[in-house]
Amino acid sequence: MQEIIWKVKPDLIIETGIAWGGSLIFSASMLAVLEYCDLIENGQVLGIDIDIRSHNKEAILAHPLSKKITMFEGSSIDEKMINKVKAFAKNKKRIMLCLDSNHTHDHVLAELNAYAALVTQGSYCMVGDTGIEDLPDGMITDRPWGKGNNPKTAVWEFLKKNKNFIIDKTIESKLLFTGSPDGYLKRV
Repeated sequence: MQEIIWKVKPDLIIETGIAWGGSLIFSASMLAVLEYCDLIENGQVLGIDIDIRSHNKEAILAHPLSKKITMFEGSSIDEKMINKVKAFAKNKKRIMLCLDSNHTHDHVLAELNAYAALVTQGSYCMVGDTGIEDLPDGMITDRPWGKGNNPKTAVWEFLKKNKNFIIDKTIESKLLFTGSPDGYLKRV
């Protein structure tokens, strides 16, 4: 992710799925470095989650980089949320997207259909946890996703109808291990 952010130089990173907030802080720190180097101005991170736990929100807001982070609570695929995100992104020059919320096929496909158009040419949509498709049968038993119903199957279906993105295999070929094979989508 560090290499992608440095290469793209986004002024907005949209992340679905906040959890504990580590990736929000990481993204904000990368944008701060880009600003320090005079490569971008006013970089922002937007995090969306259906449930932002109060203790996680407090910790994120207490971080020195919190001024670069905005959080929206609600479903990322709700029409009102989609419109809110699009309005937030309206004046940004280079937008990157990271999808890492509900990992079911239908949810990820809905996120791709809702937000992929915001990704600027040459930037990326990183779809997290596509490796679920490659896990041994029966390994995931307590989640609504699994083999045949996961982010990778959503990516494959999305790409059948959307020729504006390609899977960037150069990213995953640099990694010894990734949880996101076929998940690094470059806007062309």
